[in-house]
Amino acid sequence: MGQKRKKEQARIALERLAKRYPSPKSALHWSTPWELLVATALSAQCTDERVNMVTPVLFARWPDVAAMARANPDDVEKVIYSTGFYKNKTKNLLHAAATIMENFQGEVPQTMNELISLGGVARKTANIVLANAFGIQEGIAVDTHVKRICFRLGLTTSTNPQVIEKELMPLFPRASWGDINHGLVLFGRQVCPARKPHCSQCELEDICPKIGV
Repeated sequence: MGQKRKKEQARIALERLAKRYPSPKSALHWSTPWELLVATALSAQCTDERVNMVTPVLFARWPDVAAMARANPDDVEKVIYSTGFYKNKTKNLLHAAATIMENFQGEVPQTMNELISLGGVARKTANIVLANAFGIQEGIAVDTHVKRICFRLGLTTSTNPQVIEKELMPLFPRASWGDINHGLVLFGRQVCPARKPHCSQCELEDICPKIGV
C-alpha cells in the first residue's frame, strides 16, 4: 500500500474512532505523573483491571517518588506480585524513583530522552506519560492493540514497535497522537481483538484489508 493510500486510511480511521470515542482516555487510574508512570509500567503483561486493584495499595504505602526511592524491595514485590514479573518491575520502579530524586529534583521529567533514562521506561511508557500527564505529543505509544490493528489495516508491515511508531507518526496529525493510542486500544479490546475480530460490527470494515485475519 502506497503512502498516499495509507494516509487516507489513517484519516478515515481517526475520523471514525473519534466519533466512537470522543474523549478517549486510559483505563488506568492515576492522579499524578508519577502514578501514571508507575501504573503504565505495571501494566506490561498485565491487565489494566489488575493494575487498578494493586495501585491503591501501592500508592497508599508509598505515595510519591521520594517514598518509593526509600522503599524496601521485598515489600514492594509483595504488593505488586499479582501484576507478574514482579521482581523486575520492582527493580525498575526503585531505579526510576532513585533516578528522579537524584537527577530531576523529585519531579517526573518532561522530555523523551530524560524519561527513557529511567528504569524500565521505554518509548511506549514515555509517550503515554508525556501525552496524558503533560499534554506533550512526542510520539505514538505502540502497544499490542495498536500494533495488531495497524497491521490489519495495512498501515504497517512491521512487528517492531519502534519501526511501527516511525511509520505511523507521519500518517496522523501530531495533535491526535495521544488520542489515536487510546482509541486503538479501546477498539482493540471491544471490536478488533486478537482472536475472532468482530468484523461485522466494525466501523472500519470497508477500508480494512484484514491482513492476517
